[in-house]
Amino acid sequence: MKKVLITGAHGLLGQKISLILARESAAEILMTDIQRSTPFDVPRFDYHQLDVTRLGDVKSLIASYRPDVIINTAAKTDVDDCEIQRQEAWRVNVDSVKHLVIAVRRLEQCRIIHVSTDYVFSGEEGMYSEDSRPNPVNYYGKSKLAAENVLRTGGVDHLIVRTQLLYGTGVNIRKNFVLWTLAMLKQGKPFGVVDDQVGNPTLVDDLAFAILKLAETSTSGLYHVAGSEAVSRYQWARAIAMVFGLDPGVIYPIKTAELNQLARRPMNSTFVTLKFESEFGFSLSNIQKGLERFRSQLQQGARLFQMLNRSN
Repeated sequence: MKKVLITGAHGLLGQKISLILARESAAEILMTDIQRSTPFDVPRFDYHQLDVTRLGDVKSLIASYRPDVIINTAAKTDVDDCEIQRQEAWRVNVDSVKHLVIAVRRLEQCRIIHVSTDYVFSGEEGMYSEDSRPNPVNYYGKSKLAAENVLRTGGVDHLIVRTQLLYGTGVNIRKNFVLWTLAMLKQGKPFGVVDDQVGNPTLVDDLAFAILKLAETSTSGLYHVAGSEAVSRYQWARAIAMVFGLDPGVIYPIKTAELNQLARRPMNSTFVTLKFESEFGFSLSNIQKGLERFRSQLQQGARLFQMLNRSN
């Protein structure tokens, strides 16, 4: 693996993959995203603006850069907005993958590692393995399943990594569940969190490291990669409060139906991750360990911010 191209590199996962690749490998790294410039000034990175929904741009960049591996993290992930903006969701989540496949066919050797989601499942059963039959219940899940099928039928070397409930720190990222919960807890006012949605919270650093390990091999196919512990959102929120020394008593349980969300959610989308764990010899963090690492990252970021302010 000499040259890696990362799509959606300004997102939470794209940032972490770029940073961990720079630290753990000697690969040449090209970050791409739709923005004209990047906030990262890191010697190990190059950056190129790329709109993955534009076939000509994708073909041109891949033909000139000739990567060994493309890690595709670009996606439209706002589940309710995907229900409204279906054409845009299809362009970003499906057409972009078609464009990567078309571009890669022109290269002698290049593998696409594509990040997918637990939302390809209905959530009626839980404990989904790689052999479980997908049955998405919202448009976001349908678009992500369609993207998987594009890869399966595209005739290119590929690897699909399904994950779920990502959280972590990054630059200019969307607020994830942990950051939202912390903001609510710091207000000190009672708030409700659903207790009927269950999943595997996944620290983004763990997932990025797992993808690096997958990228270093020639393996193909499908892997479920997620945190090692399954909890409800309500249980997760209380664990966040306790790890951060805040009051879990302000959190009360509610049902998903009370939220009146536009898109239907899978209620139990928990994963079986045995395939990845047995082949690579490690599992991702549980709730306690993941949140403690996350807390340490936030504290380090706050200290750095204070130091920069003192120096100005």
